[in-house]
Amino acid sequence: MSRVHIRSTLAAALIAALAVVSAGCAGWGGGPGGGGPDTINVLMVNNPQMIDLQRLTEANFTKQTGIHVNFTVLPENDVRDKISQEFSSQAGQYDVASLSNFEIPIYAKSKWIAPLDDYTKADTQFDQADILPPMTQSLTADDGKLYGEPFYGESSFLMYRKDVLQQAGLTMPANPTWQQVADIAAKVDNKQPGMRGICLRGQPGWGQVFAPLTTVVNTFGGTWFEKDWTPKVDSPEFTAAVKFYVDLVRAHGENGAPQAGFTECLNNTIQGNTAMWYDATSAAGSLEADDSPVKGKMGYVAAPVDKTKSSGWLYAWSWSIQQASERKDNSWKFISWASSKQYEELVGSQVGWSSVPAGKRASTYENQQYLQVASAFAEPTEKAISSADPRNPGVQPRPAIGIQFIDIPEFTDLGTQVSQYVSSAIAGQMSVDEALKRGQRLAEDVAERYQSRQQ
Repeated sequence: MSRVHIRSTLAAALIAALAVVSAGCAGWGGGPGGGGPDTINVLMVNNPQMIDLQRLTEANFTKQTGIHVNFTVLPENDVRDKISQEFSSQAGQYDVASLSNFEIPIYAKSKWIAPLDDYTKADTQFDQADILPPMTQSLTADDGKLYGEPFYGESSFLMYRKDVLQQAGLTMPANPTWQQVADIAAKVDNKQPGMRGICLRGQPGWGQVFAPLTTVVNTFGGTWFEKDWTPKVDSPEFTAAVKFYVDLVRAHGENGAPQAGFTECLNNTIQGNTAMWYDATSAAGSLEADDSPVKGKMGYVAAPVDKTKSSGWLYAWSWSIQQASERKDNSWKFISWASSKQYEELVGSQVGWSSVPAGKRASTYENQQYLQVASAFAEPTEKAISSADPRNPGVQPRPAIGIQFIDIPEFTDLGTQVSQYVSSAIAGQMSVDEALKRGQRLAEDVAERYQSRQQ
């Protein structure tokens, strides 16, 4: 998750350069361009797939529909803040925004975004049934209505060096347990000069270390909160999961683990400094890129488990319409184009199939042109997303939707504060018991608020 899905410094520089030269749009980070009924204003994150969309819109969508699109494009933290400000005020300046499956149920409950069900029922060409069910589920609010359409999505899986395990006489199970992963990490650790057994995020942040770690907590039988909001951060199951994770990364993980996030583990894997990596399925595209030193050497299997059948996370950058927008019909036309099968084919033909915003449609994983460039990881990616269950990710009922997060506004602060303690435990500056004892006190404050509302 950026947060779950974080980009390297080089990628960020390229994105900025592309955005500056993009034509037919509001400037980089500029305000809405206004316009009449045939113009919509879109506020979105600056990820590479979004920049491709920005460049392709005028010559394709606008040409086909006559609808002009003014884009405001910002880095992730900035765009989240701006979307929150704009949509909470319901000023209607922006019609469409890129939101993740973390924000959408929260925004829907606040009535900041419009339901899309009537549009999906009327627009048979869009083919809602082709959207992978966990994606639809994660973008559906408690009222049963759909409030977002995914642009691209991801889950998580285990990536490993096939050649390294083969040389060690080891076989990776298709559905490994965490104990099997730990055993393999111990056996391959330092077998090659400078290569550690596994890379796991240790960098503080609710979307950094706790993206993978919460999935470990889930599969070990733990949870942040029980159904009635009873906090369980220092429970035996939560504690066992965190101790396992901390012990594994301290014993066989990367150097500088307390500061390592998605980007650092990606670089370690590409540079041959780790034999395994558990993280976002979106990482595979970089590992299998034509210029990657590990292209063709990687294997991909399901996220490791303990007590659950699956444990991969679920994340999606998606489109939503501001409730106050006076141009909802044209906004839907843009969304239905940007999230369509036809748009994926456009990207494949004009940008390259490796750049297709995948992870949202079943048909993507039947497209032979896409599979030619993604054959190594397409099937395990689709399986990881399809097996994700955002409403039942663990062994007990939950009070809110979410796999690697709890879908409440307070989780960003709670998860980040507790992650700082866990990162300190990875650094050997604090015990796991003390880290989670402090985390429990923070969770109790959050729980008290929600429990009081239910009385």
